[in-house]
Amino acid sequence: MLMQSALPLGELENATEFLPRHIGIDAADEAHMLSVIGETSRRALIESIVPRSIARSTAMDLPLPITEAAALAELKAIASENQVLKSFIGQGYYGTHTPGVILRNILENPAWYTAYTPYQAEISQGRMEALVNFQTMACDLTGMPIANASMLDEATAAAEAMTLAKRSVKSKSNVFVVAGDAHPQTIEVIQTRAKPLGIDVVLAHSAAEWDAALNGEYFAVLAQYPATSGRIDDLRADVERAHAKQAAFIAAADLLALTLITPPGEWGADIVVGTTQRFGMPMGAGGPHAAYMACRDEFKRSMPGRLVGVSMDVHGKPAYRLALQTREQHIRREKATSNICTAQVLPAVIASMYAVYHGPQGLKRVAQRVASYTAILAKGLTQLGAPVRPQACFDTLSLKTDDATKSIANRAVSMGANLRIYFENYLCISLDETTTRADIELLWKVFAKDGQQHPTFDAFEKGVEPLIPAELRRTSSYLTHPVFNTHHSETAMLRYIRQLSDKDLALDRSMIPLGSCTMKLNATSEMIPITWPEFANVHPFAPADQLLGYQELDEQLRAWLCQATGYAGISLQPNAGSQGEYAGLLAIKAYHEAQGHGHRNICLIPSSAHGTNPASAQMAGMQVVVTACDANGNVDMADLQAKCEQHSANLAAVMITYPSTHGVFETQVKELCALVHQHGGRVYVDGANMNALVGVAAPGEFGGDVSHLNLHKTFCIPHGGGGPGVGPVCVVADLVPYLPGHATAGVPGGVGAVSAAPLGNAAVLPISWMYCRMMGAEGLQAATETAILSANYISARLKDHYPTLYASEGKDGKPGHVAHECILDLRQLKDTSGVMAEDVAKRLIDYGFHAPTLSFPVPNTLMVEPTESETLFEIDRFIDAMIAIREEIRQIENGAWPQDNNPLKNAPHTAESLLGTEWARPYAREAAAYPVAALRSNKYWSPVGRVDNVWGDRNLSCSCIPVSDYA
Repeated sequence: MLMQSALPLGELENATEFLPRHIGIDAADEAHMLSVIGETSRRALIESIVPRSIARSTAMDLPLPITEAAALAELKAIASENQVLKSFIGQGYYGTHTPGVILRNILENPAWYTAYTPYQAEISQGRMEALVNFQTMACDLTGMPIANASMLDEATAAAEAMTLAKRSVKSKSNVFVVAGDAHPQTIEVIQTRAKPLGIDVVLAHSAAEWDAALNGEYFAVLAQYPATSGRIDDLRADVERAHAKQAAFIAAADLLALTLITPPGEWGADIVVGTTQRFGMPMGAGGPHAAYMACRDEFKRSMPGRLVGVSMDVHGKPAYRLALQTREQHIRREKATSNICTAQVLPAVIASMYAVYHGPQGLKRVAQRVASYTAILAKGLTQLGAPVRPQACFDTLSLKTDDATKSIANRAVSMGANLRIYFENYLCISLDETTTRADIELLWKVFAKDGQQHPTFDAFEKGVEPLIPAELRRTSSYLTHPVFNTHHSETAMLRYIRQLSDKDLALDRSMIPLGSCTMKLNATSEMIPITWPEFANVHPFAPADQLLGYQELDEQLRAWLCQATGYAGISLQPNAGSQGEYAGLLAIKAYHEAQGHGHRNICLIPSSAHGTNPASAQMAGMQVVVTACDANGNVDMADLQAKCEQHSANLAAVMITYPSTHGVFETQVKELCALVHQHGGRVYVDGANMNALVGVAAPGEFGGDVSHLNLHKTFCIPHGGGGPGVGPVCVVADLVPYLPGHATAGVPGGVGAVSAAPLGNAAVLPISWMYCRMMGAEGLQAATETAILSANYISARLKDHYPTLYASEGKDGKPGHVAHECILDLRQLKDTSGVMAEDVAKRLIDYGFHAPTLSFPVPNTLMVEPTESETLFEIDRFIDAMIAIREEIRQIENGAWPQDNNPLKNAPHTAESLLGTEWARPYAREAAAYPVAALRSNKYWSPVGRVDNVWGDRNLSCSCIPVSDYA
């Protein structure tokens, strides 16, 4: 018997290499795809697409890739450099227990974290129900009539509340009054946001300053409730004073406290914002956490962010959808009221499920325990003679410790606890649901003098009353809907979560071929570290020497991203792509001001750009001037030159997306950059399409001055159903001094803070670190090239059925290739069959696919992006579905089916509709349900029929559906 020859040692050592796990195309697949496209090699394909003038001359200088196990071990060593002390810092971040059933089945479940934003309502019913639960929870706890489906963090929510008030009230003042005892990071972000808008932020640190400010003129007021120092104020009279000035009153409120104290909606607040972090989402050094915004009903059509509403499907059944979608930035552009195009869906789902799991009584018990422990802590400290400030409070005590402040704080650290130094001569102690009796006794030891007898918990336990006066206590009910009063056992909760996830299509079921949004593999090994205690359980404002692991992670990831982009400096603080855009424009604005050119305020934006671009420019205080595109979707260079010359004296920047929003590498991008620089402007290159650039071209090398990246696209952080995200801002050397800082965290910077925490959504940064570490330079370049290969393969195979709208210039005058996405042109089908792109999108659901990007950037088209992660089998399955649908359209064109009654117009088909006794349709039920044979063994059933968007907007309802509506 012959022995098999041994493999070389090198091959054995790389037996668990990550690269072939991430990239779905192998060598045989690649050869086949190239033959279909008509190219001899992947290198030849790339060289025919990426202009040689911008091609990288040197490879990225990254560490050699290592295996999944080795990367996890290396990252574990970095994580261990963080110190996880018991946190009593508070300031909007608290310890929390994530119920195991939620941790395992949502946060760690790809059915939830790999889903996309719920633009396609029919295949997003599960996560939208969870978001409606979130909205209902926020409304009930705040006492407000309407709430949105989450914001990025509390500080940016407060800044958005400021601008919502500005455009909603009658007062013409530019003054915004902020209580000095709001959370410091909230004040800092508000100040950053207000400056370019010409809003004057007045801080009122004392009672006298507050009184004087409320007697003046202003358009809105913001107060923390409870205050960052823990104090609970009766704000009723202050609200009346604000309303007398035709101004709005904004409360930044703690939801857990609102289970015990009077909600702002009951004392007249106009807007209420806050974080839901303590509802089951670990601190994670600052994020991701879902903020909330609730407001008066009159403000709802100006409210930023997303709103999930209730509508009806074609069968008359209740169905969820994103409401008021005309507010989306790609539609409103420079008229947008906010640049936010994402939310924090996954953390919002977790917060809503935390409320579902605990129910109103469970939440109240958690809050009562926190409040009781706070009262007991106060009694013991008072017995010890500690200087506890007498005040109404929920979870936070303030102590005026004067010269002893730092020594007591250091003593606490030596005993394993972090306290908060407040205004240098105060200490704050915040408790939370994780606080134990042992923690209380530890705190007493921190404050006890040598030889002093320590109090005991048992001595104060009987008859303890929370430090909340009767007149400030809540008497109204909340969370009365059955969903919050049903699923309290783990069995019930597990089944409810599964029931919702079964309604949705995420990457764990099928390819999501969305152009512009890069739905690529979120590898399990990348996801594992986010719940490690060393990353999850640290406070963003813990002492810097306790965050050394995060510091090393930050430094390494920024260095690697600089290599990928060709830029000199990067900030990871922006917690969404929209915030990265905003931070980049602030850097450009600050640079011009430093040069004595503060008058430069014109931002040129091509008509093809992402809609967040003009919205961000408006927020940065710039004036948007739109430039034309030619018939091929490229920037019209003649028009750009004319606009540059017209506005030369005041030109601040141009914003482009590269490759273009139309999915093409424009050949004149270097000339474009040089032209703008010639007129004194800076070039902003939107990094939304970076998945077509990494390793093959670098914006910082071909003329870009600023870019933002979407780590939730190119660098593998999951979309999570529409958030979390990370949007790092990258700049050339002379703009580095103007990257975001964070004074609250002691981080110097040129434009202030743009997120509540210095590292933004820090807890998900390990995902991108793992991706880069396991892929290496060659792997990242292979990913880019494979994504481009896959897009061109789809375009080539579908060209006889759906022509690709835009392509680069090919050889001999023939159409060339696309970048990493292709726009399929369906416009002619309207005349021949009455079929619209939306009909194809809905019919794809019957085939088990999420739709491509619908009607963007060109109406009645579909933009497809396969990414490098998809296998050839899945890509072919999608192509075959699209061809089969084209054959169905031909049945309409030849008259076999009417234009208003066919499988496309009636899609998606629900199981219930197929089982009904009536079937007045000219095609078989089998054709509706199983248009291809493979679906018989693996079928996704849409839970609802086509949703009526117009009905939903005319009958806007954004909270839980009464059970009777299901009857």
